[in-house]
Formats: sequence, C-alpha cells, structure tokens
Amino acid sequence: QVQLVESGGGLVQPGGSLTLSCAASGIAFSGYDLNWYRQAPGKQREERELVAMIAVGGERIYDDSVKGRFTISRDNNQSKVDLQMNSLQPEDTGVYYCAARWDRYSYWGQGTQVTVSS
Repeated sequence: QVQLVESGGGLVQPGGSLTLSCAASGIAFSGYDLNWYRQAPGKQREERELVAMIAVGGERIYDDSVKGRFTISRDNNQSKVDLQMNSLQPEDTGVYYCAARWDRYSYWGQGTQVTVSS
C-alpha cells in the first residue's frame, strides 16, 4: 500500500519559516520525481499550483513566486522529501501536498495546512 504523509504545517507570522516533510512508503522512492503543490484558500483541487519539484537526478524546479525563499530536498535513504520555506508571506497560505510521479503513476499525500498571518 502506497502512503505519502506530510507534516510540519502550522501557523507562522509573515517573515517566518517552516519546514514541511513528506514520508513515503510502498514505492521505489528513488525512482520517482517528487513535487510539492499548494492549494490556495477557495481554490479547487484541479487548481493546485506546483511550488517545487525535485527530479530523480536531483534537478530542481521552483515556481517564480518562491524562488530564493523555498528549498526542496530529498533523502532517498529515508524515503522523504522536505520543503524548507523561508520569508513566508500571506500569499503562501494554503494546503501543501506532496506528490510522487513515475511514468503514468502518481501518488498524493493528504496535505498539511500552512497559514501565514500576523
């Protein structure tokens, strides 16, 4: 059974930091591209935005809105992917989901809430 479990969300003030983690099981983790998506308040599931991606080979892609503030990393030995988020702003608020993709296979976690507010 495949499971992706996110953790680390919470309430943080503008300018603060959070680190999200996603632990995976049931997949050959090292063979998957790993993604963090954000679903902003009021948006539908199909409107989730890709925030960051780290490929099997280690290449990273970031949405322009988070470049220089967020860092994605993976640990294949522990089957986990992290998202370090710095200088958080209210527009970063949303539910963050991790997703693992390989070929036509795609698996999602249940999401973790991040709220940036004073």
